[in-house]
Amino acid sequence: MADPARARKMADRIQVIIAKRLERGVRDPRMGFVTITDVQVTGDLQHATVFYTVYGTDEERADTAAALAAATGMLRSEVGRNITARLTPSLQFQLDAIPENAALIEGLLKEARERDTATTEQASTAEYAGDADPYVKPRDLSDDEDLDEDLDKAGAAVEADEAR
Repeated sequence: MADPARARKMADRIQVIIAKRLERGVRDPRMGFVTITDVQVTGDLQHATVFYTVYGTDEERADTAAALAAATGMLRSEVGRNITARLTPSLQFQLDAIPENAALIEGLLKEARERDTATTEQASTAEYAGDADPYVKPRDLSDDEDLDEDLDKAGAAVEADEAR
């Protein structure tokens, strides 16, 4: 089991090697405009999953997937010549879902902005159900005459109880 740093370095190196080889061209007319987005290597450095995106339609994506499957052996040989490992990892190409995920997230963010705008508009015309200040304010004892009477009665009641 190789350490994760070595696996990450090998994955980065494989990504560069494959991207450069695809840039130079593969003799397959089905190959579309491919971008290698990521490479993940297993802990034992025996298998590499290459994530890619294709610019174009679904048909072009399918053609490119077939072209990459046909070119896997040639690309693995290229990787083997350019890395310093005892064994060359097997390559598996997988279409990356980044564009679809980005479109989904963008749609969710747009929906959230619309909800925020609607809430702000609704809040601007809203009125308080009660007082504008919902907190109970302390009573001003100097202006409260009823309180003075209540205190006098309470004081008289306490004195009467003490007298008994």
